[in-house]
Amino acid sequence: MEEGIITAIRVVPLEHYVLLSFLLFSIGAAGVVFRRNTIIILMCLELMFNSVNLLLTAFSAHHSDPCAQVFVFFIMLVAAAEVTVGLSILVMMKRNVDSVDVNQLNRLKG
Repeated sequence: MEEGIITAIRVVPLEHYVLLSFLLFSIGAAGVVFRRNTIIILMCLELMFNSVNLLLTAFSAHHSDPCAQVFVFFIMLVAAAEVTVGLSILVMMKRNVDSVDVNQLNRLKG
């Protein structure tokens, strides 16, 4: 079963994975820089994490080395922790400022 998945990943050229990962990371980076809604920023950060995960998995399958796939697992753990902290900050912003706009964060200074 595992060999079939690795073979299926190798059917697509590695350059396509690099290009797709670059495009996803660029879209995520542009969303973080240009958007002001906290939910959109969190989604763009997740898109950036997932683009790196895709690239690591593609390189891992291309070189037949499972070490990068273990690293992808830890990146997913960090992404889950990031979402947890980000959503708790979002709830605090909504409760205190009644907005999820990043520009409103200076109102949270005590």
